[in-house]
Amino acid sequence: MELAYYADYAVRLVNSERPERGEDGLTSVEAVRALFGNSQQSARRAGEADITRLRAVRTRLRAVFEAASEGAEVRAVDLLNSLLLEFPVSPQISGHGDLDAQGRPDWHLHLADHATNASASYAATACMGLAIQLTDLGVDRLGICQASPCRNAYIDTSTNRSRRYCSDRCATRANVAAYRARKRQENARPAAGARPAG
Repeated sequence: MELAYYADYAVRLVNSERPERGEDGLTSVEAVRALFGNSQQSARRAGEADITRLRAVRTRLRAVFEAASEGAEVRAVDLLNSLLLEFPVSPQISGHGDLDAQGRPDWHLHLADHATNASASYAATACMGLAIQLTDLGVDRLGICQASPCRNAYIDTSTNRSRRYCSDRCATRANVAAYRARKRQENARPAAGARPAG
């Protein structure tokens, strides 16, 4: 598995809350387990305490995305480094018994965490994945959706570094809103050459 894939853990966690709308999707053990996706082994360890712990990590990860979105690269890196120190991982070679085209074991790297609880396991994986994306793509690839009131986090993997929205839906909504605002402004201007009434 490509290690950068784990950055999606960070995005999913940050986007489990919509602070501008006062919505929080991280309210139950089931919601914590859903964050893990296919990683059922770690998800089974989830308990009530993990809700509060993951909310705290979520706040800190959102700060990383916000700092990056504001162009504060050093602050974003410092915030992520503090998380990496708190939630360490070790690379581990795995093959899962799969064979490559030549019949040899299909070795690849996984992130092995040594966490004692589900939230620390999730945080370690999310932070390391985000660190890999940040160092591979650049800090400016971490963003916060510009469509109001969305504010979801995203990682820009586009070739031209132009992404400003978390999804096509938000991009379309923002473009439609901008178009309507321009039309309202055009319609509000008096017609050229028209004499004022009087």
